[in-house]
Amino acid sequence: MASVTKPTVIDLFAGAGGLSLGFEMAGFEVIWSNDHDKWTAATYDKNFGKGIMHLGSIEEVTEFPKADLVIGGYPCQGFSLAGNRLVADPRNKLYREFARCIRQVQPKFFVAENVPGMLTLDDGKIIQAMIREFSSINGGYNVKFTPEPLNAKWYGVPEDRQRVFIVGVRKDIKFDFKFPSRIRGEPGETIIVDGRSRKLKPYVTLRDAIGSMPAPKEGEVYPTGYSSIYMSRNRKRDWDDVSFTIQAGARHAPQHPGGLPMRKVKWSDTHSREDAKFKGSKELYHWLFQGEKNRRLSYKECAAIQSFPKDFEFEGPLVEKYKQIGNAVPPLLAKAVAEEIMLYFKK
Repeated sequence: MASVTKPTVIDLFAGAGGLSLGFEMAGFEVIWSNDHDKWTAATYDKNFGKGIMHLGSIEEVTEFPKADLVIGGYPCQGFSLAGNRLVADPRNKLYREFARCIRQVQPKFFVAENVPGMLTLDDGKIIQAMIREFSSINGGYNVKFTPEPLNAKWYGVPEDRQRVFIVGVRKDIKFDFKFPSRIRGEPGETIIVDGRSRKLKPYVTLRDAIGSMPAPKEGEVYPTGYSSIYMSRNRKRDWDDVSFTIQAGARHAPQHPGGLPMRKVKWSDTHSREDAKFKGSKELYHWLFQGEKNRRLSYKECAAIQSFPKDFEFEGPLVEKYKQIGNAVPPLLAKAVAEEIMLYFKK
C-alpha cells in the first residue's frame, strides 16, 4: 500500500518540542526546527531524532526549507508602536524573524503562540499591528487570533495555563479555520457549539496525571529553599484539582498535592515586632508548610502535568529540565489547535 505524505511543519523557537509534539500527534510531520539553547536542542534531538533541529541563532539562517506550516512562539517583550506600525525595537527581532520565515517559505498556514499579555499590550494595539503585518505578507494571509486565551485545561491538560494563538491561512487556501471548542469543564458543564448543546468531559486532575507515579528518585526534585515570593502565596492544589501553571523556574514549581495544606499565618506570628513594624503592617500574611511530606513537584511530574508522554526524555542539569518543561507548549493544547488545521488536509 502506498504511503500517505503528511503535511510538513517548520517549528521556530522550538524549545524542547511541545508544539512540535502536538502537531505530530495531530498527523503532521516536523521536518525542521530551530532553537539557540544547547540543552533544549539536545532534548529535541533525543526525542525527535537528529537532523531536524538546527542549533543556533535564527538570524543566521539564510534559507528555510519549504513546508506546509510554520509554527512557533516568539517573545513579546519590547513591542511598541509608531503610528499603526510596530517599531523595530531590537527586542522585537525574533518576531521579525518569524515574519521573515513566512515571507520566504510561503506556507499554507502559520501558527504563533504567546502569553496572554499579548492581547493587552498597548490596549490591544500591538496585536492588531501584528495582524495587519501578517495579513500583508506576500499575497496575504487571512489571520485570526484567540479573542480570549485558550486554557490548556479545556483540552485535557491537568493545568491552568492560558495561551494566545495567532493563526494565518494563505488567501489562496479556501478554508475557514476555527479555534478548537472546549472539550472539558466542571462536572455537568455544557457549552453551545454550532447551535447545539454539548456536555463537557470532566477536567483531567492531578490525581489522573501523577497519582500513580512512583516516588521521585534522588536528583529529580529541586532541593533548595523557598523565596519570600513563593511563600507569600498558596502554591499547592489538591489531588482532585488541576495544577497551577508550571513555570520555567525550578524554584517556583508547585507543591506536590500529597503533603498537608499550606497554612496562612500573620507576619507577626513568625517574625519579631521589629520586622512587622519594618514591613509597615502586622496584618501581612505568609503561607507556611505543614508537616514533613511537603515538597516541590519533581521535573517528571511537571512534565506529566504539561501532558508530555512518559517516555519523553529531557537532557541537561536539573534546573534546565524544569526550565524546558515550563517554557514548553503543552502538547495536548498544541494538538487541539493542530487538529483544526488538519481538517483542511483531510478534505
